[in-house]
Amino acid sequence: MAAPQDSRWFPSNPTKFGVDPDYRFTLANERTFLAWVRTALALAAGGLGALTVLEDFNGADVLGIGLLALSFVTSATSYRRWALNERAMRLDEPLPSSRLPLFMAIGIAIVSLVATVLFVLDAS
Repeated sequence: MAAPQDSRWFPSNPTKFGVDPDYRFTLANERTFLAWVRTALALAAGGLGALTVLEDFNGADVLGIGLLALSFVTSATSYRRWALNERAMRLDEPLPSSRLPLFMAIGIAIVSLVATVLFVLDAS
């Protein structure tokens, strides 16, 4: 059964397509999804921490909101990644490429750079 076109952002339930793959692949895909969700939770905790704990720090709002935005995008994108991978496995197709790792690497690098600059400016 071929997969119908999904919306760009919210793929339909992947379990409605194809055949069940080896359960180990499904569980590995789920573990990866949960790792992305944990990463998003850690980013959210860091963002909330920056907003509440660093009240006297100039730029804490920028840092906190940046982390919260990165958390939102990570959590929202992780479901899409899981669903597209699951569907590809069920249809015996190659796994789709994902920009999430690249986005995360760039996002964390930017947040780290901003944090460093803000701390240096605040210390002087």
